[in-house]
Amino acid sequence: MADELTPAVSDSAAAAAGPEETEEPIKKRKNGLYPGVSDELAESMKSGWADTELHDLEPIPQAAETAARRAALSARFPGERLVIPSGNLKTRSNDTDYPFRASVEYAYLTGGRPDESADGVLVMEPVADGHKATIYLLPRSDRENGEFWLSGQGELWVGRRHSLTESEKLYGIPASDVRELADRLREATGPVRVVRGYDAGIEAALTDKVTAERDEELRVFLSEARLVKDTFEIGELQKAVDSTVRGFEDVVKVLDKAEATSERYIEGTFFLRARVEGNDVGYGSICAAGPHACTLHWVRNDGPVRSGDLLLLDAGVETHTYYTADVTRTLPVNGRFSEIQKQIYDAVYEAQEAGIAAVQPGAKYRDFHDAAQRVLAEKLVEWGLAEGPVERVLELGLQRRWTLHGTGHMLGMDVHDCAAARTETYVEGVLEPGMCLTVEPGLYFQADDLTVPEEYRGIGVRIEDDILVTEEGNRNLSAGLPRRADEVEAWMAALKG
Repeated sequence: MADELTPAVSDSAAAAAGPEETEEPIKKRKNGLYPGVSDELAESMKSGWADTELHDLEPIPQAAETAARRAALSARFPGERLVIPSGNLKTRSNDTDYPFRASVEYAYLTGGRPDESADGVLVMEPVADGHKATIYLLPRSDRENGEFWLSGQGELWVGRRHSLTESEKLYGIPASDVRELADRLREATGPVRVVRGYDAGIEAALTDKVTAERDEELRVFLSEARLVKDTFEIGELQKAVDSTVRGFEDVVKVLDKAEATSERYIEGTFFLRARVEGNDVGYGSICAAGPHACTLHWVRNDGPVRSGDLLLLDAGVETHTYYTADVTRTLPVNGRFSEIQKQIYDAVYEAQEAGIAAVQPGAKYRDFHDAAQRVLAEKLVEWGLAEGPVERVLELGLQRRWTLHGTGHMLGMDVHDCAAARTETYVEGVLEPGMCLTVEPGLYFQADDLTVPEEYRGIGVRIEDDILVTEEGNRNLSAGLPRRADEVEAWMAALKG
């Protein structure tokens, strides 16, 4: 990685200027730039550049949808200034940053691109007939003052970003320089709300104008607005799932290489598909082989992959618009389930079938969880692992020693989407067409669980699919991946071919 020319690292600037310049002192500069930058070089870097303004940009595909979302937000908070930051870069270590991902609230309302939304802020100014939206962004980095090549976030270092005029064309929103926003907000009058937790500088400018309670109402509204997906969102979720299906196929084809290395080979294989076809993975991939499958969020992925064991692969591709899939399959590494593995797998499959069938418009959100848990409780009683009757097991929650987690969650721009929604509108709410959720029952028998026969220990099985609520019932977006045990075996055999 090239070293950046920053005020704190003047040696780097001198080195960039050429080795001959470091051999003798450089005269005092008049240009006001960094040490090691001669007046002559500074003047040279100002000129001789072609005009790269883009004049044929089309609006982003979801421009109509983001406009409708802003209109709904405007109607909910009339007469109030609304401030929605995208967030800032976060330091990974020293002078390197994590890849930037805009806040979900900002991306939902603007469609802001992942690669150039850092420091962006959407401001909804109250006007007579609603709100006027302005998107505040960093403009093209300045060539006159040397910012584009001397700043670590200049375009020479991190790549071109859109001009404000280009951004207006893309997003259908007037654009202004975000570096002027904090002063404007300090001078603002009237009621203001801000989405907290993303931009400390913006929050500081509003310190005496906002309250935590009112800001939380804004966050909750934007979370609940995402419960029902529009047509564009459903298309993006299907795109994410389709890429995820291909990623799972990629993994099956290289299981022999994973056996020779570790779970990391599986993680890397899926990540390649996510980066080629999407923005990233939607969450840390769980590539859990053998007893690691009993650790619900096993993301270390540094264990062995052995023939005869199961591989629990929980992974999802995230699209460039931030919509993520979330799919799990539990696969026999050698392509064939053992008798006990199949017994446990079939029980989870039966539970998932019951859960999916319960996903219907008008049904209670908790219904699919209850349906799946009942099946698993019945199996545990049947196998003699839980003392019945089944109603007693469910009333006391005894099955949870082996089922552990809830049976699903909302899915969208976050893998656990709509997390700030109120309990009465989410987990105690009713399913509506356009909602998308996961159905993912599991059974996990820890390697050190002395309450189960030895043959069960170290086996973990989860099956997870992404289910869209429709007018008629539901649609399994991830149906492209087989689920039944015999179908899984046939699918794996065909891919290993």
